[in-house]
Amino acid sequence: MPTPDFIRDIRAAAGHQLLWLPGVSAVVFDDEGRVLLGQRADNLKWALISGIPDPGEQPAAAIVREVQEETGVECVVERLVAVRSGRQVTYPNGDICQFMDICFRARAVGGEACVNDDESLEVGWFALDALPVMTEYHHFRIKQALSDDPTWFEPITSD
Repeated sequence: MPTPDFIRDIRAAAGHQLLWLPGVSAVVFDDEGRVLLGQRADNLKWALISGIPDPGEQPAAAIVREVQEETGVECVVERLVAVRSGRQVTYPNGDICQFMDICFRARAVGGEACVNDDESLEVGWFALDALPVMTEYHHFRIKQALSDDPTWFEPITSD
């Protein structure tokens, strides 16, 4: 995924050390109940659409922008699904990041699903019973988006 300019500026001073960053993702459904997914160019894996908010950008606005930029699909956010700290990721260039994912349920309202930038190799709508191989967290967010449960977060545990 292209690195935003503000992160490039931080990296110039911080080097490869761990950066704690906000992230947004969406479970986008169409009128047929299918889920919008993209095959990422950086790791070749199928995933929910995600991205990094720009400084000062509201998370819901950021995911609407990311979905349109990456897939050509216009969507509206319906609700918050989950908030979760991800694991540390080390990129091939040595940069280390950890993201706080804010996941939304969204509904497609226009556009056509297509590869719309260089972040995805493929983009498409998938029936819930025909999802490609994805990590458990992708499946968890889809399940949460389909449920009537309140927003999920990791409960505090005592040690």
